[in-house]
Amino acid sequence: MLNHTLLIAALLATALLFGGMLLFAGGFAAFALKALPPVEARLLIRAAFPPFYAFVILVATLAALLTWTLDAPSTLALALIALTTFPTRQILMPAINNAADSGQNRRFQVLHMLSVLITLAHIGIAGLIMLRLAAQ
Repeated sequence: MLNHTLLIAALLATALLFGGMLLFAGGFAAFALKALPPVEARLLIRAAFPPFYAFVILVATLAALLTWTLDAPSTLALALIALTTFPTRQILMPAINNAADSGQNRRFQVLHMLSVLITLAHIGIAGLIMLRLAAQ
């Protein structure tokens, strides 16, 4: 009974992680860029990223803890999401902002693409974990 409850909780936490990342990356940022003037959109998106990354770290960690006794590969993958989000938030995001602020367009494009690829990888991994947990 406890394992079943943990499995449901882990699946829900992973679904929250997947949906939150997908909504933020695919919906919020695109909407802000279309609905607001460019300067305001950039300021809003820049302000939203630290809480977004904190959400990813928190929920991925929670999901990893919930899968701890259930599925080692899922635990490892979720922990990897949390661990790789921390340097993305603390190092990569400020570097992206600095490149944008200093007019280093090429550097900005490369760093931004790296952050996009990291987020897409996290979304894909969370999706695969959802499928894995749902199949148990």
